[in-house]
Amino acid sequence: MSSRKFDFALAIGGEAGQGIATPGDILARVFVRRGLHLYTYNAYQSIIRGGHIFLTIRVSDQEVYSHGDKLDLLMCLNQDTADRHVGLMGPGSRVIFNSDSIKIDGAKEGVFLCPMPVSDLTNNSRNRLFQNTVAVGAIMALLSLEFEILEESLTLRFQRRGQAVVDENVAVARAGFDYANANFEPFPGTTPAGSKPLAVWAGNDALAMGGAAAGVKFYSAYPMSPSTGVLHWMAANARSLGIMVRQVEDEIGVANMAIGAAHTGCRAMCATSGGGFALMTEAIGSAGMMEIPVVFINVQRAGPSTGVPTKSEQGDLWQVLGASQGDFERLIVAPKDSLDAFNTMPELFNLVDKCQCPGIVISDLLISEGRFSVDPDDINMHPKIDRGDLITEPSSTDGYKRYKITETGISPRALPGLEGYVHVVATDEHDEDSILISDEFTNPHKRRKMVEKRARKFQHVTKDVPPPELEGPQDAEVTLIGWGSTYGVIKEAIEQLKLKGVTANHLPIKWIVPLQGEVVTDILSGSKKRIMVENNYSGQFYRYLRSETGLSVDGHIRKYDGEPFMPHHITDGVLEVLAGKTDIYVPYQEVVV
Repeated sequence: MSSRKFDFALAIGGEAGQGIATPGDILARVFVRRGLHLYTYNAYQSIIRGGHIFLTIRVSDQEVYSHGDKLDLLMCLNQDTADRHVGLMGPGSRVIFNSDSIKIDGAKEGVFLCPMPVSDLTNNSRNRLFQNTVAVGAIMALLSLEFEILEESLTLRFQRRGQAVVDENVAVARAGFDYANANFEPFPGTTPAGSKPLAVWAGNDALAMGGAAAGVKFYSAYPMSPSTGVLHWMAANARSLGIMVRQVEDEIGVANMAIGAAHTGCRAMCATSGGGFALMTEAIGSAGMMEIPVVFINVQRAGPSTGVPTKSEQGDLWQVLGASQGDFERLIVAPKDSLDAFNTMPELFNLVDKCQCPGIVISDLLISEGRFSVDPDDINMHPKIDRGDLITEPSSTDGYKRYKITETGISPRALPGLEGYVHVVATDEHDEDSILISDEFTNPHKRRKMVEKRARKFQHVTKDVPPPELEGPQDAEVTLIGWGSTYGVIKEAIEQLKLKGVTANHLPIKWIVPLQGEVVTDILSGSKKRIMVENNYSGQFYRYLRSETGLSVDGHIRKYDGEPFMPHHITDGVLEVLAGKTDIYVPYQEVVV
């Protein structure tokens, strides 16, 4: 992008078991400590050994919102990576590879090949992972970075394994660094430094940290990718933060445990992916009936059933909209990026406590398993906490009505066990006194009043939900509509379109339920052309938006091959729609991942 002084993307390719995460983490730490912004995406398979993994790391002197369109450097850890990707590298790019085991064919003119004699550089070590460290040293040289920065990062990475391991890796990295300096032409210019060091985190880390900041004291989960990172963070930090973490036998138990903990007055949450969320749905309905505030996280993977566990998609929207049977209130929110995921958690917990209903966060692999730079000053670990109408002190007064019919639909909620506040909490329909009304005679008037009471909550709470806002020029030729993780890539596509003479703006939707339909309608009624961008096949959000507002759009850009959008996919789609060539544009994935 023209406004960036530095915009560099590198990829590390190999197979599962070759330690691709380690050089990625080391380089990420180098970049963020230099104050550079970072965005990573890892295309990997659901096997322990073999297959093909392709980790893309993009760094810039300005904030980056996607993994971008180009590659400047390719680090090949096996022959398969070279065969798949070398032919796609453009002039001026570099390809680093182990010349002892990898042969390069099909490189375009202008691509700089950087063969590394790994055996010689590692004194014929049998440690296959040393080729990774050699290559990282070479990357530092090609970027004209100081070796001392890498040495510090290697020390932090390997210090738990002892000084001998640290020294060994530093020596191997130095050999790669010196060899590259002596034999290869570095990238032109210098790698800039930002004004201050940044931190790096994954989206799942952000969701977990946001929960902790919100006051979560109970977390339950059954490991299911791509949500497992939330469990990992919670388990690693539970003792110091006073959070009870339970790995449960299945998602049915997970959901019911979280609801039970929330019933006691404890802020509780759980996370899973679509298949696990399917098992949780009956419990979600019970939280709606019992009016218990609890948070569920669904990190979407691709496809129904097992699907593609390690790929990204926005295919679960209608699943969360229809989770469990019957009419009941739920809050659904789709964060747009990792920092937004963090900030969303306290916001959502305050709303579910106020509304006394379940809340659902709908994320996806792109956000949750990506790793991103963040300014630590932007992370507020002490947000405002609002527990709503919660009774915490005993009383000698009798006649407590747990489900008292009120003008707002929100009834005073007492912690269980408090003197003077005896009540029944069950999954059956009930009256104001919490007495079940479905056993002998279902009083139709009481039933209607309870349904209406619960429904009134949203009329009261909607005003606390921030309305969506249009980003960009009001008189743009095109309005791009997206939700959740499409935010960043649309933002970058708009910059590309501007360079091509097309002005575009963006309406990102974060709060799915309640959807502020009147606001959306007012905004989109003034749009010249409306194009919906979604990472699914059937246009799930478009169908939902149309059902809520009656609005139609002029075109769609959809992707459902398991890989996320790249900026040029959206740019190309807009141009095709504007030219009248199609009304549904499906980009072709050029890079074989």
